[in-house]
Amino acid sequence: MKVIKIIAILLLVYVGIVAAFESALGYFQPAGQSTLVISTTAEDGTANDRVLARIESSGQLYVAANHWPRAWYRQALRNPNVQVSLDGEMTAYLAVPVTDEEHNRVDSEHGLGLVIRILTGFPPRYFMRLDPLQSSQP
Repeated sequence: MKVIKIIAILLLVYVGIVAAFESALGYFQPAGQSTLVISTTAEDGTANDRVLARIESSGQLYVAANHWPRAWYRQALRNPNVQVSLDGEMTAYLAVPVTDEEHNRVDSEHGLGLVIRILTGFPPRYFMRLDPLQSSQP
């Protein structure tokens, strides 16, 4: 019985560490040259901005849902027309979820380290390709 209590306590501590790490990332949203800001639209029409890591592969731009909080990803699935601020420039993109071979290629090229996987609680990873939309202006 004592072993079960120790395991339960360790599990609760681990869940607390993951929650604290994810909360800090969500609150501070660290940005830099390897990040972008994606603006998605919620069902009520409000725009939500999220700082994400910029992933480039085979001349394409990608972002990944690497964490348990992923409202931005669900919003982009529902409304794939997103705005992305990249290097200080706002551009319209079509967010396209990727699967199978494309997912495996991008994941193998841009894998996550064990430490970040541990700190985030081993969430499933989903990639989204950002295809630029053509401007309708002449």
